[in-house]
Amino acid sequence: MATYIRRVIAAAAWLAGAVPAAAQSANELMAAGDRESAARRPAAALATYERALQLDPKSALLAWRVAREAVDLGEFEKDERRRTALYTQATDHARRAVAAAPADPEAHFHLSRALGRTALALGPRERVKLAVEVRDHALETLRLNPRHAGAAHVMGVWHAEVMRLNGVARTVARAFLGGQVFASASWREAIRFMELSVAIEPERLVHRLDLARVYRDADRPADARAAYEAALRSPLLDANDDTYRQHAESELRRVR
Repeated sequence: MATYIRRVIAAAAWLAGAVPAAAQSANELMAAGDRESAARRPAAALATYERALQLDPKSALLAWRVAREAVDLGEFEKDERRRTALYTQATDHARRAVAAAPADPEAHFHLSRALGRTALALGPRERVKLAVEVRDHALETLRLNPRHAGAAHVMGVWHAEVMRLNGVARTVARAFLGGQVFASASWREAIRFMELSVAIEPERLVHRLDLARVYRDADRPADARAAYEAALRSPLLDANDDTYRQHAESELRRVR
């Protein structure tokens, strides 16, 4: 009996030590994923975060990181099924992050971003159906962190995309949503939010690129050219910045 008790105690001690070891391993993997993300290697970052999430499946921090990398990979993925799978993964994990940590602005931001990217890949009618949820989570991010550049960017794009909808799509929007939310959209608000994102993170290329696009479509060509040129001077920080820079060069040539 004494030998049995000693074995039980030893097993309990081993299990007690195993829990923090696993948690530490998840933290170490998250740190490794962060390094891959900072190095603009989203595929490696995503795989690393997924491994960490297996060890700590309830982690909101890991869930929204998975969402972030999946969106980055999906944005310029040419295979539609692969892109859809990445956006679905991003949305599912971002929802998990919001459920686990509803006061974390990053969780709401990455859900808004995942839904927004999903919407942009759809036709106008389908896009309308996601628009309110995109807006709600971006605004919640800004409520929790008024200086969140990413959420300001999402809101700027949201206003611009609504203004770019054709008359038929706007009619569909009113039918689905009663028109109230869509009636609030304007080029002025699109510019205000995009300028805010640039003011908060002036070094981020994508903010300046989308600001240029808003200026262009709001019929402010001189401001659009200046924003495109600023985008081309921006450092390469994000996973897709090489492609963003190519788009900025191409679009700048067409601004008159």
